[in-house]
Amino acid sequence: MNDTAERLRQRYPKSRVPRPVLISLIGVLAAVSLGWLIWSATVHSAPAVSGRVLGYQVISDTRIDVTMTVDRRDPSVPVSCLLVAQSTDFDRVAEQHVPVAATAERLVDVTISLTTVRRATSASVKGCNQTG
Repeated sequence: MNDTAERLRQRYPKSRVPRPVLISLIGVLAAVSLGWLIWSATVHSAPAVSGRVLGYQVISDTRIDVTMTVDRRDPSVPVSCLLVAQSTDFDRVAEQHVPVAATAERLVDVTISLTTVRRATSASVKGCNQTG
């Protein structure tokens, strides 16, 4: 048995990096990764501009009225939001960039009438960007 243990030690030598150093490096790497994850989640969780649909009403096969809310950190900056209407098979039947002028209020409600190529069944805001 002693001969076997000696052969195994020769075949698999000790690590060049001591175990406490390796554990410390892994701990530091984990702490830095966790810090980056928390920072990234915090920064990207609150965009400068966001929009959402409050409600919509299908008026006819070629028209849908949509009310959306735009939330801006800085209301003095104008924004543009892409508003999309979809049919039952999720095809886009209308889309329009909706400009929202600078105002004093952070939250702004906007009502838009979209002309569609066929009957729409839903509406959504695909994104908002600052234009100024």
